[in-house]
Amino acid sequence: METLDFTSEEKKELLAIYGQILRLSGNYLSKDDLSDTRELMIQAAQSGQMKRDVAGKHPILNDLHTVLVLLNEMSLGRTAIVSVLLYRAVLLEVLSVEDIEKKYGVTVAGIITGLVRVQELYDKNVSIETENFRKLLLTFAEDLRVILIIIAERYYTMQTLKDYPEDAQQKIAREAAYLYAPLAHRLGLYSIKTTLEDLSLKYTNREIYSEIARKLNEKKQERDAYIQNFIDPLKEKLQIAGFDFEIKGRTKSIHSIYNKMKKQNTAFENIYDLFAIRVILNSPKEKEKSECWQVYSIVADMYQPNPKRLRDWLSIPKSNGYESLHTTVMGLQGKWVEVQIRTARMNEVAEKGLAAHWKYKGIKSESAMDEWLKNIRDILENSELNAVDFMDNFKLNLYDDEVFVFTPNGDLHKLPAGATVLDFAFSIHTGLGSKCVGAIVNGKNVQMKHKLSNGDQLEVLTSPTQVPKQEWLNFVITSRARTKIRQALKEALNKEAEFGKEDFRRKFKNWKIEPDDAKVMHLTKKLGYKTVTDFYVDIANNKLDILTVRNTYLDLDSKSEVEHVSAENFVKASPLAEITAKEDVMIIDKNLKDIEYKLSKCCNPIYGDEVFGFVTIGGGIKIHRKDCPNAPQMISRGGHRIVNAQWSGKAGSQYAITIRVVGHDDVGIVANITSLISKEKNVTLRSISIDSNDGLFQGNLTVMIEELSHLQGLIKKIRTVKGVKSVERV
Repeated sequence: METLDFTSEEKKELLAIYGQILRLSGNYLSKDDLSDTRELMIQAAQSGQMKRDVAGKHPILNDLHTVLVLLNEMSLGRTAIVSVLLYRAVLLEVLSVEDIEKKYGVTVAGIITGLVRVQELYDKNVSIETENFRKLLLTFAEDLRVILIIIAERYYTMQTLKDYPEDAQQKIAREAAYLYAPLAHRLGLYSIKTTLEDLSLKYTNREIYSEIARKLNEKKQERDAYIQNFIDPLKEKLQIAGFDFEIKGRTKSIHSIYNKMKKQNTAFENIYDLFAIRVILNSPKEKEKSECWQVYSIVADMYQPNPKRLRDWLSIPKSNGYESLHTTVMGLQGKWVEVQIRTARMNEVAEKGLAAHWKYKGIKSESAMDEWLKNIRDILENSELNAVDFMDNFKLNLYDDEVFVFTPNGDLHKLPAGATVLDFAFSIHTGLGSKCVGAIVNGKNVQMKHKLSNGDQLEVLTSPTQVPKQEWLNFVITSRARTKIRQALKEALNKEAEFGKEDFRRKFKNWKIEPDDAKVMHLTKKLGYKTVTDFYVDIANNKLDILTVRNTYLDLDSKSEVEHVSAENFVKASPLAEITAKEDVMIIDKNLKDIEYKLSKCCNPIYGDEVFGFVTIGGGIKIHRKDCPNAPQMISRGGHRIVNAQWSGKAGSQYAITIRVVGHDDVGIVANITSLISKEKNVTLRSISIDSNDGLFQGNLTVMIEELSHLQGLIKKIRTVKGVKSVERV
């Protein structure tokens, strides 16, 4: 077993970092914590499985740097720190999650489990644009600290990105811009968000980054002098007024300037607000808002404010806890200057994000983040979305600012910027959204696509004849509205198909023809349809000549199309119908192996189910469960095509099975169910679709599973989850 040793330079770095962690974590970690984690990290390094990353960096050093970010930038405590220090020992199986749970508790064990799962996904080179990424985000959503730790690790990686190979640089930089910067923004980690964005631009568009950096550097002295001339008289006024404060001037980030250049389609020289002034007050909690407004009054008296650029996040903070007062004023030489006014507490929350709230009791932060995580879960658990829609909706919930609107009764509702009347209607209730025809906004009638603005008061107008339409997807922006509209359209399509199916069967019975499901499938393919649903919809809408359909159906009975075949003939004629030494999971009829067969999708049999075979028109065999809902019909109409079938050998494949769960719509119940499934060794969660109404939820969970006993065990465990009323196999 080979030990991953440290170089002499790495040993010096290790001692320096460890010393910093000891100083910063004095209030968090005990002596036992330090000695135990150090010993386990050494064991992990000596396990012979630890390898350097693609930049040649030692994993232990990376973890320690991540801890420093957690301490310096996020103010996280013992739980997060211990999780980072120990997760690699669990990843390399030096100790188990059960060992962690016994010594450090359920929370640390849960975070480490999340970190291990994330690492395993990254080891498989999973692209964030793939469906598998849904699993990664489900892991994130289980504990907020998992998100914070991953952001901290990426923050350190981005700061050392120059050490990585160029192809790795590009991949890491794109992921930082696409996912981690938006996450940091939504969590209020503005300092980290800015760094991630700037560094991502540096590596993905180095030419633009270098040009803006050069131009900023050329004007640095001139800019510093301007900021100082702006601050000095303001500082004097605030001192005379008796405020305890500090003033900072800062240049806006390169990424922010680049975005302005793109948005305004203009050159660097035409961007006027390149810098901002921040006034930070040391105010007691009860005087925070009043003193911020007093400072605003002094600023507005000295410099002409732009009324369109006032942003009040004191009265209604952002959902990530951000509080501040922003105004843009006309400074010296006719230049616009942004002034931000906040308290020291607000500033720490702005810089260190949600984690800083944990130092200030009584601040409504946890509830806001729980609400956000619930929105993320709503997207994750929507199995209807494809990968592109999923990531678009996810980014939408991360980056967008908010608008605040009021109901006729004065109730306040929060929506993403750009939300329409229809988004608002669906946010209130699915039924209201489905029947929406417009609204009265501030006393005026508007269309349902009307975009809402801060302070709007609106009453939704409905019609009993209204139904969701495909074009609605072109102007709604919230994930909830998109999901509900898609569900309604799918239900309407299925309903229309049912009408078509009834019409089709009624007319065929009038002609004394009993439609055969297998022949109908063949018929739809022959007529050029991808699905039977599309075929029946066109029947319902009279887009097909029913006489032509009948004649085509009858032609299928001719020998040129299909040769009638019985089970007996099929078994005798099949060149594969002989017993071989080859292991086969299914034995057909009289101990015959290697017969071509498929598992039926109508009942989804899995290894261990009692099954039978049914010879299809095309000559293959479909395997059905004996309790298949279609079994009585097949036996009565095609008994001569039934053959015996049974499972053989051992289960070797995984089968897709859907489980329907009904329960109380309690907070966390879905997370508890998915967490339980993730811990099952022989089960993989593939998709989950949730719908809730009147305090109850119904969920369809599709899992990959090997055999019946595993499925029965899983169903039994899900029934024990608090709040679950029933669990059944679909």
